[in-house]
Amino acid sequence: MKQAEFDGKGNCIRWTETPGDEPARVYVHGLGAMSAVYHAHIAARPELAGRRSLFVDLPGHGISDRPEQFGYSIEENADALAAALDAAELTGAELIAHSMGGAVAIVLAHRRPDLVSRLVLTEANLDAPAPRTAGSSGIATYGEEEFMEGAYARVLDKVGPLWAATMRLADPLALHRSAVGLMRGSDPVMRTLLEGLAIDRVYLQGELSGELAGRERLEAAGVRVATVPRAGHNIMFDNPDAFVAAVAGTA
Repeated sequence: MKQAEFDGKGNCIRWTETPGDEPARVYVHGLGAMSAVYHAHIAARPELAGRRSLFVDLPGHGISDRPEQFGYSIEENADALAAALDAAELTGAELIAHSMGGAVAIVLAHRRPDLVSRLVLTEANLDAPAPRTAGSSGIATYGEEEFMEGAYARVLDKVGPLWAATMRLADPLALHRSAVGLMRGSDPVMRTLLEGLAIDRVYLQGELSGELAGRERLEAAGVRVATVPRAGHNIMFDNPDAFVAAVAGTA
């Protein structure tokens, strides 16, 4: 396990990694998730062998610290992720990022273009506010105090065993503030930032999630959008073969 301080107060963002060649692949999880749980089985596939791979847990999630005096906005999470990549001495990394992690990765690529050479985004949050179907929308409907005092437990009961398995390991305060940050979005908003990036960008949309809003505009900006058959929001679980092909660049 490795770590890097991210807030000037001794709190650390942490990750595990496997050795290999550069450019490294950096896997970033979604809201209430953990990177290794969602991506280690992908990085272990033979098609992706031989590359250095980092599984980073964002602040408040998994093995990373969860300071109370932290905002958990998209920009703050992006800066924390940058601290991890700087400590790992990475440049030009490929970011494979899911949901909230995708929004964070987009902002990071905009703010620190030296760190990112490619984005593979899995149903990343692009707009603000997030759609009502997004998990962050349900969490953000509660006030912070209300969420901490009881709504967190109710949300765990509602989200199902898969998401609850990692959400239980996220700090409730960090979870709520991260959801609120997603609803607020970045400025400029993530979709605009993504369209303006001059790097290889892939966006994966699960067939079961429906059509991606604004797909034509993204494609016109050079983003390669792929609809993954037989998959919903968690494409890496629903159709790992297609997910691996997208990460490998062979899709």
